[in-house]
Amino acid sequence: MKIFVAGATGVIGRRLVPLLVEDGHDVVGMSRSEERARNLEDYGARGVVADVFDSERLRKLVADEKPEIVIHELTDIPHELEPGHTIEQFAANRRIRIEGTRNLVEAARAAGARRVVAQSFAHVYAPRGSWVKAEWEALDLGPDVPDSRRLNVLALRELERSVLQTPGIEGVALRYGTFYGPGSAFDEGGTINTLVRRRHYPIAGSGAGTTSFVHVDDAAAATVLALSGPTGVFNICDDQPASLKEWLPFYARLVGAPPPRHIPALAERVLRNEHLAFRSTKQRGAYNLKARAQLGFAPARAAWRDGLRGEFESRAVA
Repeated sequence: MKIFVAGATGVIGRRLVPLLVEDGHDVVGMSRSEERARNLEDYGARGVVADVFDSERLRKLVADEKPEIVIHELTDIPHELEPGHTIEQFAANRRIRIEGTRNLVEAARAAGARRVVAQSFAHVYAPRGSWVKAEWEALDLGPDVPDSRRLNVLALRELERSVLQTPGIEGVALRYGTFYGPGSAFDEGGTINTLVRRRHYPIAGSGAGTTSFVHVDDAAAATVLALSGPTGVFNICDDQPASLKEWLPFYARLVGAPPPRHIPALAERVLRNEHLAFRSTKQRGAYNLKARAQLGFAPARAAWRDGLRGEFESRAVA
């Protein structure tokens, strides 16, 4: 099949493109960087340069390529979180998820593509009831949700609406869990890795906030599975959601960092770091049962402890 990958040089794109080529697909990868687009040739793909916000050029580019499937892996995640500035820092990423997605889906539809597979996020569920959520459960959009979170969840809802409700398009939204592995925030020098080493990632309050992890290679493999089969929304994560008080001390020991500090949840909010406070006290994890049953998803790293240990121990040996 002819497949157009937007965001082909990002964290998932770099793992996904080689899989698609190995499966015999004709792959065109889009990047904003000419150098990164050229590098796609090393994987057997062809790179093109475009800005998702230039809707006219994007539409012409996709029409010229005539892909059967378009994959949306575009993001603009900040490299470092600044307390009190979450709204501003995530503005570019929200724009990609709303305006960028709309432009890409419209370009796909106009070019005659039959399916769009898009990156969404698993930690969007309302912090009520059980600590682990299924795809049908409510998103975190209540009136009491801080703008710093509500705006990000709204952007993901708009992304999913564009992908799932555009006439003539088979839409698949993959709600990936928290990435770890090469190029992720947990990798050497990544955002989380740096914060933990500096002891700037505390356990606020109960530490019961729950994370569902997924290795970047398992996320890429799930994306390949989504090229065919059922449409809709799927949580893509491992089998063992973990509370912050479980995974953060484990990860700190693994990377040789000092133990994380424990602080009251209120202190974290007073310091204007609502993002980390939410992760520590309210965040819900996600079940992968639907993806297992309907996509045939079976993560090679089903347990985050083993996956993280494998990442860092293998590098230590090397």
